[in-house]
Amino acid sequence: MAKVLKIHPENPHNRAIEQVVDALKKGAVIIYPTDTVYGLGCDIFNAEAMEKLARLKGLKLEQSQFSIVCNDLSHLSTFTRPIDNTTFRLLKRALPGPFTFLMNANNSLPSYYKKRETVGIRVPDHKVSHAIVEALGSPIASTSLVADEEDKEYYSDPELIRRKYDNLVDIIIDSGTGGLEASSVVDLSQGDGNYEIIREGKGKIENFI
Repeated sequence: MAKVLKIHPENPHNRAIEQVVDALKKGAVIIYPTDTVYGLGCDIFNAEAMEKLARLKGLKLEQSQFSIVCNDLSHLSTFTRPIDNTTFRLLKRALPGPFTFLMNANNSLPSYYKKRETVGIRVPDHKVSHAIVEALGSPIASTSLVADEEDKEYYSDPELIRRKYDNLVDIIIDSGTGGLEASSVVDLSQGDGNYEIIREGKGKIENFI
């Protein structure tokens, strides 16, 4: 049975965040709020947790394309190849925000990301997700709860989320009603500020060009 933690979206309590981080370090999979929809997440460096996350999405880990949720841009050099100044300035303008940016991956990613040419980077504009990653000291692997358009209202209600995932995850964070629109996925792998919109979501990249 999942532990449900009510955490205020604007004022996350340190003790609750510590409980989440302690569980993540032990291999927990959590449901947590972002600036878009609720997401599934785990410690990116815990292989067993990553396997569990993949199973929840009905995938083999090597087939998964989980994004990496950071609390700022300081982790970029850890997971991506060097980026040019134009691209970096675009990231600085757009983040934190409702985007998943596809960047060229480097060789420092955990083994289950090794065959990826690109990796999705997220920096949500949400105090709870920010506090979790900051306290953990490393990013979390993440994927959206939303399965399809018909289900998205269901996945915005923490109580309905609990009913479905109670025996599937370790912690469910209730920060109130979630969003209905996923992040925009934008490919920046070509560099020099060039971009391609892969999925139109909440974020409007044109506002930051």
